Amino acid sequence: MSENLSTLSCDSQTLITSAKTTLTTQAQALMGLAERVDTQFSQAVTMMLNCHGRVIICGMGKSGIVGKKIAATLASTGTPSFFMHPGEAFHGDLGMVHKDDLLILISYSGETEEVIRLLPSLQSFGNQSIAIVGNPNSTLAQHCDCVLDIAIDREVCPNNLAPTTSTTMTIAMGDALAVALMQCRDFQPQDFARFHPGGSLGRKLLTRVRDLMHKDNLPFCTPATSLQEAIAVMTQGRRGVVLIKDGERLAGIFTDGDLRRAMLNDAAGMLAKTMAELMTPNPKTISQDTMIVEAEERMLRDKITLLVAVDDDKNVVGLLEIYDR
Repeated sequence: MSENLSTLSCDSQTLITSAKTTLTTQAQALMGLAERVDTQFSQAVTMMLNCHGRVIICGMGKSGIVGKKIAATLASTGTPSFFMHPGEAFHGDLGMVHKDDLLILISYSGETEEVIRLLPSLQSFGNQSIAIVGNPNSTLAQHCDCVLDIAIDREVCPNNLAPTTSTTMTIAMGDALAVALMQCRDFQPQDFARFHPGGSLGRKLLTRVRDLMHKDNLPFCTPATSLQEAIAVMTQGRRGVVLIKDGERLAGIFTDGDLRRAMLNDAAGMLAKTMAELMTPNPKTISQDTMIVEAEERMLRDKITLLVAVDDDKNVVGLLEIYDR
């Protein structure tokens, strides 16, 4: 590498051409891989479906980094999986391997020393194994129960050295396995959300109004309550609103916005007026079982930031406030 490499640069068109060449080469390699998919792939999927333990991904270097992604994808799509570093495995982490686990061993050359030296132990444990390799005649391929061939003509790296196209093939094969397993299991968005409760899909499919609504110290008053008393209730409730109940029935709502508008319209004698005179009758309500995404869409559509949550008997059970949508 040149000592003054940091000072070198390429013109814009050269960089764009380089990117297009890289992406086109990778795409062509993927198309070639798709054409070579055979019964070994279906065998691998069947082995994973029938696995009563975990699917353990193992690889060294760049293959290991890709392996971590494959393990994460499998785990989030219904296949219990984790990554095991081959070096650490050789020094004790093999204790994580149970007899019912399935191993996916990744090595493009099929001769990676750290992976190969695990084979005797895995064979003595009796675990089934799948090899993802670029050489189906390699040591690794010959000692695994199923072989997924991801061979390429060359790396897109100009020197044909840095793992580039080969890692693309590996990650694509991992995705193909995950998708096939999802289809076999009829894995639905609701299933995906169970493993991603913190994501937007999890929020959309799992969170209901009752999960986010305020339930305690709700600010109630009656139609006969004066404005002065209602302000005290509103202040104590810290929600900028009071809920007016006539017996068990929700009769109306009065917000801090209503207060400001009322004071502007008729400041004199306002404090003596009652909620019956000032409240907004028949306020908008929402079932506590409504999905939060539906509630948010409704609030955005109606340009409001608060909804009264009710149960199946229309009793008030909470207040839903969403300001940042």
